[in-house]
Amino acid sequence: MAHMTRITPFALTADLDAEIAFFTDILSSECSYRADNYAFVRRDAVALRLIEVGPQIDLADERRQNSCYIDVEGIDALYAELKPKLAMLPPGRVRAPFDQDYGQREFHVIDEGAMLIFFGEPVRA
Repeated sequence: MAHMTRITPFALTADLDAEIAFFTDILSSECSYRADNYAFVRRDAVALRLIEVGPQIDLADERRQNSCYIDVEGIDALYAELKPKLAMLPPGRVRAPFDQDYGQREFHVIDEGAMLIFFGEPVRA
């Protein structure tokens, strides 16, 4: 019987090089494939497909904005690992770990293409 193994969303960007650098340098991912306007980045079992679009696509348009939720184990350890690099981002692009009312501990990061990335794990009782 067939089964699905993972989801790898597409994320639009105006600058593929800057987006790859963000994922590799800041989030410690690896870029395993790069073509003219496409790249595949991954860390562990989490992956994204980055697509560079031309200036005719307005990425500031709310209909084009992306977000994704990455489930993690050890969220505070991950944040501590990434914190020195996250600190290099402009103000307003990172929200430190906090507990949500719906039982998740999260931190948030905005990437180079204005995609909001949620990192989260269940709050331990």
